[in-house]
Amino acid sequence: MKRFAAACTLSLMVAAGFAMPASAFEPTNSECIAPAGAGGGWDFTCRQVGKALYDLKIVGNPVQVTNLSGGGGGVAFAEVVGKRNDDNDLIVAASSATTTRLAQGAYPGANMSQVRWVGSIGADYGVIAVAKDSPMNSLTDLMDAIKADGSKVAVAGGSAVGGWDHLKVLIATKASGIDDARAVKYVAFEGGGEAVTQLLGGHVQAFSGDISEAKGFVDSGDIKVLAVLAEDRLPGEFGAFPTAKEQGIDAIGANWRGFYAPGGMSDEAFGFWSTAIKTVYDSDEWKKVMADNGLMPLDLQGDAFTAFVKGQIEATEALSREIGILQ
Repeated sequence: MKRFAAACTLSLMVAAGFAMPASAFEPTNSECIAPAGAGGGWDFTCRQVGKALYDLKIVGNPVQVTNLSGGGGGVAFAEVVGKRNDDNDLIVAASSATTTRLAQGAYPGANMSQVRWVGSIGADYGVIAVAKDSPMNSLTDLMDAIKADGSKVAVAGGSAVGGWDHLKVLIATKASGIDDARAVKYVAFEGGGEAVTQLLGGHVQAFSGDISEAKGFVDSGDIKVLAVLAEDRLPGEFGAFPTAKEQGIDAIGANWRGFYAPGGMSDEAFGFWSTAIKTVYDSDEWKKVMADNGLMPLDLQGDAFTAFVKGQIEATEALSREIGILQ
């Protein structure tokens, strides 16, 4: 498996031989909550996987996608835990942003054990981009501008202050020699789509997000990617984007994408959804979605995925303390 690097050095420890048992459960009103507005990574996850679930006839009816923004995913988490804890038809889009908030206590009173971790559908590498007419043409240009006067360079992201999009900027700035996190002016929005809209409106100077969020705006010619936060250039058409590393900034940031489910979901329903996500992941249809959107392999379900999430939270806690977000 290709090395998957997150906010800090983190090794994948994948439990071997995991398989979900067969399940007689079938959802009658499938729903996926995207904990942000349209256009961001969580929305992408729900809509693309929901379409695949229906197209592959894994579910009998189209998957309803509900955008429930607020609190950087906290509103959706609280809704699932407090009001829909036993809903067997529900899955919720999650990512490194989810584990970042849980690690930092951003969801009041919440912890990972309150929900069930279904599975992953890939890893989405981080990007730092600017508007098409920006005078900046490299990541070093952006870092030099921040070093000169950080108050004049606002970077937008679809996560809260201290969230995953913010952490990616801090990883890059730290790798470029900027040790003071306060020198970075980060502006938080509810989802990557809104952050890019602010970039295109000239309200901020750069965008921190993921390749899947940026893809449509790159294709339309609205933004240009300064750097991908990957070890090596991505395959296919994404190979046109330079890495931060090749620009002398050793910054790696990959965002896993997957799902959690209500903590009170039955074992039969959980088995169904874990197997369903695995079936989507293994399909030719999903391989094309991954290739078209720059997703890299990350194949985890059930217990193995839960262990991975636990490791992500522990690593993010350590990084957050290092940069002063957590005491």
